[in-house]
Amino acid sequence: MYEYRQIISRMRLGESDRAISKAGLMGRKKVAKLRILAKNHDWLDPTNTLPDDNALNQALKPQIQTSPQESSVLPFKKEVEDWVGSNVSGTVILRTLQEKHDYDGGYSSVKRFIKKLKDSAPPDATVMLDFDPGEVAQVDFGKGPEIIDVKTGEIISTHFFVMTLAWSRHQYAEIVRDQKLTTWLGCHRRAFEFFNGIPARVMIDNLKAGIIKACWYDPVVQRSYGECAEDYGFIISPCPPYDPKKKGRVESGVKYIKNNFLPLKRFRSLADANHQLMEWIMNTAGTRIHGTTRKQPLVMFNDTELYLLKKLPDIPPELAIWATAKLHGNCHLQYEKSYYSAPYKLIRQKLWLKITENVVKIFHDFEMVAIHSRAHYPGTKETVLEHLPPEAVAYKMQDPQWCLKQAGKIGDHCHGLIEVLFSDKVLDNLRAAQGIVRLKTKYSGDRLNAACKRALEFDNPRYHTVKSILEKGLEQHESIGDRVLPQIYKGNSTFCRNSNTLTN
Repeated sequence: MYEYRQIISRMRLGESDRAISKAGLMGRKKVAKLRILAKNHDWLDPTNTLPDDNALNQALKPQIQTSPQESSVLPFKKEVEDWVGSNVSGTVILRTLQEKHDYDGGYSSVKRFIKKLKDSAPPDATVMLDFDPGEVAQVDFGKGPEIIDVKTGEIISTHFFVMTLAWSRHQYAEIVRDQKLTTWLGCHRRAFEFFNGIPARVMIDNLKAGIIKACWYDPVVQRSYGECAEDYGFIISPCPPYDPKKKGRVESGVKYIKNNFLPLKRFRSLADANHQLMEWIMNTAGTRIHGTTRKQPLVMFNDTELYLLKKLPDIPPELAIWATAKLHGNCHLQYEKSYYSAPYKLIRQKLWLKITENVVKIFHDFEMVAIHSRAHYPGTKETVLEHLPPEAVAYKMQDPQWCLKQAGKIGDHCHGLIEVLFSDKVLDNLRAAQGIVRLKTKYSGDRLNAACKRALEFDNPRYHTVKSILEKGLEQHESIGDRVLPQIYKGNSTFCRNSNTLTN
């Protein structure tokens, strides 16, 4: 409007269209059109005031604007609106229109139509959130660098953990291997210790380590993270689903690390990367003039926010992980590829596990039913004998040495028979030995020792043989070595024919 008003002023001074055109203000044809418009509105009369911007704009509108050409996509407006609302790309919309409606327009037409739809939509307005010192910390993960350990040659995929104090913008960052729950809890502890205090609220995304079920109204907090919040005394404030703008300060912090710390950096190991990152936070990121606050984050933190954070507990809380597992038929449940026993009566029941750095506790209906040392290697089995069925406990406790010791108390013959059983190089006779020793509970030790003696004499040292001898009372008969043969076996037998009478 300023340029149009300047041209009208020169027309009032008597300059020709050619002179105005030579001055580079406007082409001759457009100057001629503008002169006609000015005459019609009496703008060339020096006694009249020049029009203001609004009046000039209203008069020029019909001259400037041209009647818009109807878009070839307009007949399919309703469908295209639905697709754009579902974030379908322009190329997919074009292909679908061609296949469904034999659309013969080009991609440019579709692109222009989509742009008009988006421009006509209500603007996505946001509100800048304000926080008091010590009120909020925002937390997020970001994709980290790929590190090659110079000693081991291991290629490590990493992530950034970033906690930013919303008021001062001072931040803690750490490069980690994964986003598991143990990593998540450990990073919180180290961040609080770095700040030497705890914010009143922690704003997080809806990652599984923090929120089990994302919801606008009733999010479900991960049990382990909930206990961490109780122990440290902060409130968990999850963002609404699909709305990360609520924690834009930490999002900007992650981008700032990626764009200003990572480029041209070389790391010898994960520990070296974290050492360099911490130096950068304290010496570069913390002392920069922040683009929003126009102050140094570290100065704002040290001067004010440090004193308004909650004090750390005197004794660091025990960070525990809660998990569920079903007790299998072998009386063990599995966690991280290691096995822990629980009472056999709870087989097929879902049990809660509370896992700390060194201990695993198992609960059923709020009652602790087992406790184990935590296994740190896959395949490790932690077993308490009392958790197994009685027959299994007996089998495991009554080993060969136990059987020999008990047999020795019964007698030499019993001990000898048990030794013969264990000398078998083919068959495992532990159960047979246990069964023979247990026969003492039904029969006396003397009878059992005598039965073992008789079984050895018949060279039949088996459980069923000893048991049969005892049931029939045969151990009371004289032994083979002491037996006197009847007279019938010494002379001619009653039923034996004389050999001289035998004929061919």
